[in-house]
Amino acid sequence: MKLKSLPEDFQVEELSDFLPDGGPYAAYRLTKRGLGTPEVVAAIARRWKIDRRHISVGGLKDRHAVTTQWITIYHGPQRNLEQTNFRLAYQGQASRPFASQDIGANRFVITLRDLSAAEVRRAEQALPRLAEEGLPNYFDQQRFGSVGESGEFVARAWCVGEWERAIWLAVADPNPHDRPRQRAERRLLAQHWGQWDWLGKRLRSSPAREVAAYLAHHPGDFRGAHKVLPAELRRLCAATYQSYLWNRLLARWLRDHFGPEQLADVAVGRWTLPFPRQIDPEERPRLASLVVPLPSGRDTLQDCEFRPLVEKVLAGEGLNLAQLRLRWPRRTFFSKGGRKAWVFPRGLEIQSREDELALGRWAVVLRFELPRGAYATVVTKGLKVAMHEPPSPQGWPP
Repeated sequence: MKLKSLPEDFQVEELSDFLPDGGPYAAYRLTKRGLGTPEVVAAIARRWKIDRRHISVGGLKDRHAVTTQWITIYHGPQRNLEQTNFRLAYQGQASRPFASQDIGANRFVITLRDLSAAEVRRAEQALPRLAEEGLPNYFDQQRFGSVGESGEFVARAWCVGEWERAIWLAVADPNPHDRPRQRAERRLLAQHWGQWDWLGKRLRSSPAREVAAYLAHHPGDFRGAHKVLPAELRRLCAATYQSYLWNRLLARWLRDHFGPEQLADVAVGRWTLPFPRQIDPEERPRLASLVVPLPSGRDTLQDCEFRPLVEKVLAGEGLNLAQLRLRWPRRTFFSKGGRKAWVFPRGLEIQSREDELALGRWAVVLRFELPRGAYATVVTKGLKVAMHEPPSPQGWPP
């Protein structure tokens, strides 16, 4: 089974009741192909000479996909913009910027390729069960694209006050998603770490150049150097680590409540997480209502059933709950609240056809909707698990 052989194999449309109601914010629909949302935002800012802080989006859409989403720009141009691999279509003026809370759901059209006829039949049989049983609402690997080859998290280094390590992870840790220029600059930083004057004259991209410039004037002040990291990057680092901890928390809960034979281990990024093979009908209401807290020292989790599990997960990281409260960098924090543990794809449909990219093989096209923050790639992972679990004679586990 192959996913994302072409950008058109993974299509996402943001669904929202957001409507331009008049005001200072120009509203647009952004359609992009093969680009990440931050890359497009940077391109728009350069083309129209706009402060990036005036550009608002509700979510970061996949790079290796064709996606459509809302975007607003404070006092933005009232016209369209078209460049290679993206188009911005002006929709009118709005009274406020578009935000993540405005996303009602995301609609997906996903093509899975290089299947045998038998695999197509199993996918068609497994899909109804997937809609009924739902799936673990894990953050998938797209959430962790900022984690470099070291596998370490910037925000964990913040928690324990390892300021130099945190800066190194933020600007010098090689990342498989780097563009060639980024890769070269990270290599330069690693080879000449500490030669800040020299680096400041050779680095072209921010934030690495700004970090080098700060340290050239404030030698050894790695804690203070975090001030020059963009707020967007700091928020991303905090959210990435919290998402990793949340995934580990849900995985621990599942291993405590299901036997080993009831779980299949599935690769999610560089980690392996459990997916239930099948779920008894009487267990589904509990899973549907289960909310797992987002680990944060801002929430003491008093009288919360998850507190012992949170403490165990954090102990595995060499942390306690009190350390999961960021006092530096400023205006950077772990979110409070919870996330639904289970997600149910809505309107699941499947169609099969011959795979035009693989002679003698088949492709299936999946159509479904997911609530904001849920990952379609988790659905495809769950489908692979379900395809290898034969139904009981009655159609469901006894």
